Amino acid sequence: MQPTNIADPAYFHKVVDCQWACPAHTPVPEYIRLIAQGRYGDAYMVNWVSNVFPGILGRTCDRPCEPACRRGRVEQNNAGDPEPVAICRLKRVAADNKEDVRGRMPKRVPSNGKRIACIGAGPASLTVARDLAPLGYQVTVFDAEAKPGGFMRTQVPRFRLPEEVIDEECGYILDLGVEFLAGERISSMKALLAQGDFDAVFVGCGAPRGRDLELPGRREAAGQIHIGIDWLASVSFGHVTKIGRRVIVLGGGNTAMDCCRSARRLGGTDVKLIVRSCFDEMKASPWEKEDAMHEGIPILNYHVPKAFIHEGGQLTGMSFELVRAEYDARGKRQLVPTGEPDVLVECDDVLVAVGQENSFPWIERDCGIVFDQWGLPQLEPGTFRSTVPNVFFGGDAALGPKNIITAVAHGHEAAISIERLLNDASPNDRPPPTVNLMSQKMGIHEWSYDNDTSLETRFKVPWAKAEMALASIKVEVELGFDAATAFREAQRCLNCDVQTVFNQETCIECDACVDICPMDCISFTGNGDEPDLRTRLKAPALNLLQDLYVSDGLKTGRVMVKDEDVCLHCGLCAERCPTGAWDMQKFLFESAMAGSARRPRAPREVAA
Repeated sequence: MQPTNIADPAYFHKVVDCQWACPAHTPVPEYIRLIAQGRYGDAYMVNWVSNVFPGILGRTCDRPCEPACRRGRVEQNNAGDPEPVAICRLKRVAADNKEDVRGRMPKRVPSNGKRIACIGAGPASLTVARDLAPLGYQVTVFDAEAKPGGFMRTQVPRFRLPEEVIDEECGYILDLGVEFLAGERISSMKALLAQGDFDAVFVGCGAPRGRDLELPGRREAAGQIHIGIDWLASVSFGHVTKIGRRVIVLGGGNTAMDCCRSARRLGGTDVKLIVRSCFDEMKASPWEKEDAMHEGIPILNYHVPKAFIHEGGQLTGMSFELVRAEYDARGKRQLVPTGEPDVLVECDDVLVAVGQENSFPWIERDCGIVFDQWGLPQLEPGTFRSTVPNVFFGGDAALGPKNIITAVAHGHEAAISIERLLNDASPNDRPPPTVNLMSQKMGIHEWSYDNDTSLETRFKVPWAKAEMALASIKVEVELGFDAATAFREAQRCLNCDVQTVFNQETCIECDACVDICPMDCISFTGNGDEPDLRTRLKAPALNLLQDLYVSDGLKTGRVMVKDEDVCLHCGLCAERCPTGAWDMQKFLFESAMAGSARRPRAPREVAA
């Protein structure tokens, strides 16, 4: 193998698994250390720079960082399940406990004369506005609703996300000088472009149409059959305040979970979730499924809906065909009928949450924007620019239904494209990230961070009492960590951004680091091809998704090989090394953003 090029920002970025997995590349270990120090405002601002909505995401994020967390690879609970750091819930700690941070937000600057229209006031559009308004762009956000937030406000129930949190974090963006035009639905893209009032247009209107199920009885019993996302919006705005006692929810995603739990609070005493697939293949996040079952909602799998049963137009139940999964040699699944009799499930209402689709009836197909066979806009890779050069898309409107943090990431990238376009530069020429490697030495064997590995297992977030939580749609279920628990959970972080950096010039090949490493992830051996080398280490490096750190040839002709997969970043190798060939260096990676060279940097942690 060739020596590892640690000057390549992507190498150590990938080692910080949580940040690598986050679509917005939030520097997770950085803000977790700040939380452990009680510097909640600083931790909030580190989050705000990249993910824009720390309080919202601290309650609702899909948490792609947590399955990637190194802690989950080196520690399991009694059931054998991974125990990653509770990254998402620590984010909420920063939001809940911060001081007033309004004075730390970017200040309004004089207009540069360029105007941007953002269609829809969801997370993608608000991120574009957040990035461009402080640079002097006049950003106008159009939305059909009275308040900003998009699906964060209309589809996430208040028992998961209180309205005051949405108001606060959307307010920070509007306070930057963003113009919000409430109750203004754009009905024609051609008309908007023809006005010539805007130099660029960003479409962040989401995927607003829920899929229906055209089964026998659908039209006859339409009064008791509801599209999930529309029903959730009606609940959010107070138009729907009750539901029948027996409720069936169809679908296996997070929207279906929200429908179940909302129905439970609006009078549904017998709420069932029914899915076509098996439990493990449901698209809902594992914790969403756990929360639904915790509230007494059974999940029936391998049930394929066949018909809505009604009497005189009154819904009485649904019939389902029982199936099983069979897989071919390539692993492709097919649902095969079991031959058992169809199952009748009685109900008073059905909520259909089987997916969402993009809907652009207001974008004329002759306006120059090309759509693909799935109804999605054809976008330039990496820039989010459509076939009309000054029209950009992001969030669910760009690539179909995803999640909040993905929409935020799209917004950041689109904002870069817009700024480059309006400054006569190519949106394809992307600015590089900001990176830095800094030694953490304070003495010979003393570090500016706490490198003790906590033996605590993952802490559970306390819940409101069931009788209170299920009595109201507005009572927040999760109470969040208190300061003491947050500190202990933060101590579980392995500081993966503090890298073990090897200097081959001072190495005397004494193997002291090999002897002391608790994970057996350091080896000195002869070089070779990667597949061969991975099998000849002190402990075989079996996770091909994580790289090997390989030195150049040493004096004996051997090379140092370190498996980045299970390293604890404990620093014992650096403490044991008699020549200082190992050093602990903090790697700071910050994604480029529009105007990043002019934007104030986020605060940094100091020694604990």
